[in-house]
Amino acid sequence: MGSSGLQPFAYYARNMHGVVYNWTRWSLRGLRGIEPWEVMQVLTGQRRWPRRGRNATGASILTIWGRTTAGRALIVGVYQQTEDPWDWQIAGAREMTTDELAQFAQWEETR
Repeated sequence: MGSSGLQPFAYYARNMHGVVYNWTRWSLRGLRGIEPWEVMQVLTGQRRWPRRGRNATGASILTIWGRTTAGRALIVGVYQQTEDPWDWQIAGAREMTTDELAQFAQWEETR
């Protein structure tokens, strides 16, 4: 364990399809009430709903809607910084709103 009491983890992770998800220091610091491993569970989970969106500045971003293994519903924002289609930067994550959770639950029923 690190000096903060948190278990150390890599600044990147690769899913079973070879997609690499990279953390930046600012994206890690920006997590509020969400653990990095929960974000990775959503990004590497079997049932993910990718949706185009916009970040707070209006820039295009890909959002991944999914659940952690414990069932927590999160939206994770990712973007591409390079031309490599398998390399994604994690922008941040948040819990779904009530309306978003209703939309996601409806999508889950069709899968």
